[in-house]
Amino acid sequence: MPDLSVKLLGITLDNPVIPASGTFGYGREFAALYDIDILGTFSFKGTTLQPRLGNPLPRIAEAPSGMLNAVGLQNPGVDKVISEELPNLAKLFHKPVMANVSGFSVEEYAETCRRLDGCEQVGWLEVNISCPNVHHGGMSFGTDPAQAAAVTKAVKAVTTKPVIMKLSPNVTDIAAIAKACADAGADGVSLINTLMGMRIDLTRRRPVIANVTGGLSGPAVFPVALRMVYQVARAVDIPVIGMGGVSSAEDVIEMMLAGATAVEVGAANLADPFACKKIIEELPAVMDRYRIDRLTDIIGGAS
Repeated sequence: MPDLSVKLLGITLDNPVIPASGTFGYGREFAALYDIDILGTFSFKGTTLQPRLGNPLPRIAEAPSGMLNAVGLQNPGVDKVISEELPNLAKLFHKPVMANVSGFSVEEYAETCRRLDGCEQVGWLEVNISCPNVHHGGMSFGTDPAQAAAVTKAVKAVTTKPVIMKLSPNVTDIAAIAKACADAGADGVSLINTLMGMRIDLTRRRPVIANVTGGLSGPAVFPVALRMVYQVARAVDIPVIGMGGVSSAEDVIEMMLAGATAVEVGAANLADPFACKKIIEELPAVMDRYRIDRLTDIIGGAS
């Protein structure tokens, strides 16, 4: 039987498949469909210091081989996540979970992570630096190495848990951002977040999404994501989690060959709620087909 297990920053995962933040909620809806304990782990819904209602509707649009979203980090805020969502989650998922954190200032990132640091079930903090920095004209933290490093340092100063910086692909040199995070103390990086895009309604002659632009995800972005994972894995000496358009067991193998230790699955969960379950079930046969005995043996193997 092929060995699907991987180790992510000191914690062993039964397999490398991780539903991505924003596509799996807090697990409740999916737990009603199948036993989510089969997952390696999952990254729960992006959490901010204060509650957020998100962007105005409409905030989802279809695109060729993918979708656009501008949900706007709708979430109940970190205190309610800690007091309500995590206790409920503990009844459904019996492994360490990944907490996805967003913020609009360095101080906000740090405080949210500080509060989550005391939560036993949180195994890792995944820090999304694609958010606009309200103190610097709205420029995303993830587009500037210095700001990415500043968030990394601030979060590392307040937590004992492994910190994974989630990188934006909307940059010229994503390896430079990854290096800045690694040099500032990041334990790992995850990539890619969504690519910016838009659609226009031909009848109304107006953008489809109320926010005008949204993040493109789905199979259309997979080759871009794979290229960036490959580049970053060769630029830093910390674990990389690959994501972006992953929708099959073969895609997981490709991401790991590019250098990913684990792989997140995003938009595929919205198209098929059983996507991650199917990928996990199909991995042994795909490994046999390509003569892979242990997944850990192929990480970064496409050199």
